[in-house]
Parts: sequence; C-alpha cells; structure tokens
Amino acid sequence: MWFNSFDFAVFFVVVLGAYWAFQRWRHGLRAQNLMLLAASYFFYGYWDYRFLSLIAISTIVDYVAGLRIQRAADEGGETAHRRMRLWLVASMCTNLGLLGFFKYFNFFVGSFESAFGVDAGALHLNIVLPVGISFYTFQTMSYTIDIYRGLMKPTRRFVDFALFVAFFPQLVAGPIERATALLPQILERRRFSRPQFGQGLHLIFWGLFKKVFVADNLARIVDQVFVEGGDPTSFAILCGVYAFAFQIYCDFSGYSDIARGCAKCMGIELRLNFNCPYVATNPRDFWGRWHMSLSTWLRDYLYIPLGGNRHGTARLYRNLALTMVLGGLWHGAKWTFVLWGIYHGTVLIIHRLLEPTLKGIRVLQGGVPGLAWHVVRVVFMFHIVCVSWLLFRATGLGQLYIMTGNFLGLTGPADLALLLPLLKFIGPLILVEVIQTALERRGADGLARVSVWIKCPAYAVLFYLFAFYGGAAESFIYFQF
Repeated sequence: MWFNSFDFAVFFVVVLGAYWAFQRWRHGLRAQNLMLLAASYFFYGYWDYRFLSLIAISTIVDYVAGLRIQRAADEGGETAHRRMRLWLVASMCTNLGLLGFFKYFNFFVGSFESAFGVDAGALHLNIVLPVGISFYTFQTMSYTIDIYRGLMKPTRRFVDFALFVAFFPQLVAGPIERATALLPQILERRRFSRPQFGQGLHLIFWGLFKKVFVADNLARIVDQVFVEGGDPTSFAILCGVYAFAFQIYCDFSGYSDIARGCAKCMGIELRLNFNCPYVATNPRDFWGRWHMSLSTWLRDYLYIPLGGNRHGTARLYRNLALTMVLGGLWHGAKWTFVLWGIYHGTVLIIHRLLEPTLKGIRVLQGGVPGLAWHVVRVVFMFHIVCVSWLLFRATGLGQLYIMTGNFLGLTGPADLALLLPLLKFIGPLILVEVIQTALERRGADGLARVSVWIKCPAYAVLFYLFAFYGGAAESFIYFQF
C-alpha cells in the first residue's frame, strides 16, 4: 500500500476517524493503540501477509529480551551481567539473522561464485526481500541496546511495544525511531490539537508534491539514462545524475514528510529525517542533514562503540570507513552500494585531513567574500554527493564502468530535451525550499505558519502542478531497502 495511492487515502481516513472516535471511550488509549496495531499489521500485510511472521518474531524476541535484560540488571552481579549480554546477543542475532538471510544470502553466494569460479546455483534461494525489514530490525535492536545500556526501562505492555515496532506511518521506510522518543508517546494519552493536525496535513501535502510532481517525473529521465545496456553521452549522464539526486531526495524525504504528517494527525511526533541536505557545506554537514535517523543510528550503535575518535587518528579513519561501508551495505546487497560506502568514507576522511586548513581560510569569512565562499562550498559539496549517486544508481559494476568512461571521455553533444524537463521539475522545489529555509531561520515553521493570504495561493499553485503535471504512480525507492 503506497502513500501515493487511493487505497492508502481510504485506509488513512478510516483509521484516523476511528482513532479519534476511540479517544472518547473510558479506556480510549488502549482502544486507540490496539486499533493502530491492527491497522499497522493490515498495512504491512497488504504487500504480502507472509511478511507478518517476520515482524512478529522480531517483536516477540525483543519484547522478551528487554524484560530479561532489565531483570538481570536489577539483580546485579557478574552472573546477572552475563545473562544481560546473552539476551542482548539473542536479540541482535535474531534481527541481524533475519536481515542477513533475506537480504544478503544470495548476494554472498553470488560473490562466492564470482570469486572462486564455482557453480553454487543450488544454494540460491528464491525469496522476496520483505519490505521495510532494514528499518524495523534496526529500530527494535536499538530498544534492547538502550535497555542494556541503562538508558531506558522496558515496557510490560506487549500491545504498546508491538505498536512501537509496527507503527504504520514509519514502518516501511522510516524514520528509524528510538524507543526513548516514540514509546513514551505510545504509552501516554494523546489529545487532539488543531495546530498539530494542520501541520500534519501540510506535511502530507508537501510530501505528496515532492513524490508525485518531482520524483515521479524525474524518474522518467533517470530511467532513460540508466537503462540497462544503454550507451549515454556525457551530457545525458550529467543530466541523469542531477535528476537522480533530486529524485531520490524528493522520493525519500517525501515519504518521511508524509509519515511525519500522518503521525502528527494522530498526535504523535516523529523525528525530522531530512534537513535541506543539498545546502551542506562539507561531508559531516551533509550526514547531519541526510537520512538523519540512519546516520545517527550508525553513529550511536556502530561508530562510537568501535571507538569513534577516542583512540588516535588511525582508528578514527578505520571507524569512519567501516561505518560508511556497512551503511552502504545496509542499503542493499550490491557491490555498487559497497563502493558508495567506500566513497563516502573516503570523502569523510579527506575532509578530516583538510579541516584544519579550511578553518584557517579566515580571509573568506564574513561579508561578500564569506558569502561567495559559502556558495562555492555548497556547490562543490553537492557535486561530491552527485558522484556518489552515480555509484548508487548504477545497475551494476558493468554499467558503472561504461558510464564513467563515457562521461570522462566527453562523448556526444548536449541535449536540451533532457535539461529542460529537469529544470521544469526541480525549479518549484528549489524555490519553495529556499523560502522555507529563510522562514525557518526567522523561527517560522515553513509554509505551515505563513499568513493565509500567502499560503492559500502557494498551495493552489502547488496543487495545480501536483494534479495536472504529476508523474505516473511509482513505488518509493527506499521500499527496496
């Protein structure tokens, strides 16, 4: 069930109506949570009911593990601490085992075949990747890890915990929520707030606009350039990479906006997942703006436990590289994703090496020179990221090799038939995001709090573009991860 489908619109209206109707009941919170859990399982099972068994296994194991870890922590002592570790390992092995089996088994078998020249076809499994498995496994693992670290107490209310795992707005493509932030909202009574409901509708509309008008239209340009077996010119590759940069941003951030908007309409706040990533001035800034729920998860549960920057420069670079490679593999079982992770790890390391020099350029700070230097850094960082999108979008190493060679060889003439549609679909996005960024710097919350005399015409224009120039309905890119 896609957010940009009629089926979801009907589903959400029905769920929302029942949700607020239950608030008037004597045991309204329990009724709301039970109904939301049933709705979330229906939402997830709409793709394939067999996937429900996987999310149920993850939920049950982590619910029990959380309680057992806390019981051992309360008892104290070395024996109890060993039991804590045992239950934590059980949780991580279950989640990573499910993720590894369904997402990476065939990848490693295929890599073994290529490396050793053997036929292991009998080992290949005819399995479908369960939608959203990378998201909810990371979310449930953070729950048991935080209990083990003493950052939170587990809940004994199984229905509420199951809802934390399966909450339908963010179940399939995030944001990856922490139990410390989402679970208390599930356990406490929610009250209807008209301003919060209005902000939710704004986010839903803006997310749909980014998905339907920008991402789905740019998908046609991207698919044309990255077609399997194609031989695109340098200019076509450049347009295709630019188009994909905005397609994946609007596709993924559009989903996150809709998810946050749906949750707001139910009185629940989800974390911001994207914060204008293409205005970043350096790699660290970019990862503080792009897929923030994943980047902070990798930081807190991988990079820092590995040692972070606490054990010397060499280990710092090792930790950065390993974190980004595993972040690349999180996206999918392809060598292009591994290269994508290696690339971003290398960029982060280079930036660390150059950071003292860049900070020393004080002549370009403040005034017009400072503004010009800021623009140069934004443009340069955007193109650094665009190189990584070529690695990310390529269908395989063969296509990556051909496209890199064609681009560096400056093949073929320029073709405005690709450039003009690209500008047409990203122009309104850039305009609105520039305005939103300026308003947010003044303390406003984007278009949601602008005067009605400005907001209504803006919505009318966006709705016109959305309704009459929207692309064909496409699945969200991150559903495959």
